Amino acid sequence: MNLKRLGAPIVLAVVATIALSSCAANEAPAESGSTTTAAAEKFSGTLNGIGSSAQGAAQTTWVAGFQQNNPDATINYDPQGSGAGRTSFISGAADFAGSDAALKDTELAGAFALCAAGTKGIDLPVYISPIAIAYNVDGLKDLKLDADTIAGIFSGAITTWDDAKIKALNKDATLPSAPITVVHRSDDSGTTQNFTEYLAANAKTVWTSPASQTFPFQVGDAAKGTSGVADATKNAANSITYIDESGSAGLSIAQLKVGDSFVKLSAAGAADVVSKSPIASGREDNDLAIAIDRTNTDKNAWPLVLVSYVIACQQYQDADKAALVKGYVNYIVTDAAQKAAAEQAGSAPLSADLAKKVAAAAATIK
Repeated sequence: MNLKRLGAPIVLAVVATIALSSCAANEAPAESGSTTTAAAEKFSGTLNGIGSSAQGAAQTTWVAGFQQNNPDATINYDPQGSGAGRTSFISGAADFAGSDAALKDTELAGAFALCAAGTKGIDLPVYISPIAIAYNVDGLKDLKLDADTIAGIFSGAITTWDDAKIKALNKDATLPSAPITVVHRSDDSGTTQNFTEYLAANAKTVWTSPASQTFPFQVGDAAKGTSGVADATKNAANSITYIDESGSAGLSIAQLKVGDSFVKLSAAGAADVVSKSPIASGREDNDLAIAIDRTNTDKNAWPLVLVSYVIACQQYQDADKAALVKGYVNYIVTDAAQKAAAEQAGSAPLSADLAKKVAAAAATIK
């Protein structure tokens, strides 16, 4: 999303953010995880990014802040979806990708068109957000669901709102005897990957399909992107979907059973799960793909979480492109940029430790 293309309502939404964050637009995290005010390098040139629609609102905010302080730089971001982002980056149609799923082993085994010969793309986590189980059922408030029941609904095994399994979790609720309309992503989606990972880990006897970036069951209605599933759910009575929290405005959000307790969605709970999850093994030292612990049952944890990445080359064929990518990623992980995204998109700021790791990894881009 290029700020120059934005309509008036979105511009108004990010103006305050620009004012607060642009002063830090070229700062990198200091040793403590906060920002430093060392002399800022100015950047110029154009970057084209394609990818995660969940990351879209955050990218709008980051682009605004970065371009405010670097008027000779243009960052375009097209939220086509995570799968489209990775495909476009690999083919050379995008300078970087936004993806809610890290590069797959099969993707890493191939060549990357914009990267120097013998080098690969790397995953740099920049955005953490809870995934909401959002619903549109007139008069139904404070819906409570566990992993098995969510798996039953989205696999098509549970088809009505007054099913005994939903009733057992919601004894004081008035549940309609109406069919459930399931809404899921139609595109290759990192949100779907994270959602199905959660169910595969927590509802093993009900969810019979492995984790996948493509929704595995022929149920309900399909829609493209975060905004697509949001609109479809809002327009269908008695509907339910999984969606990045940034796109859930106007929908009700279910509580999730974590351990023995029901938990309300929170960015802090999502961030805590990520902070306690390890970096994935078997990858390059500066590839920071995270192996999310989907079975975390700590108090207030929200293990139905996505980590979204900027995917960039370890080494670009074009050194000027590399410098601009490095500068943009270093801005994204500053305290100011992370706080701005949290305010605009409802995401969870990276921890100081993770921000430091991302800045160190970005520094290796050349």
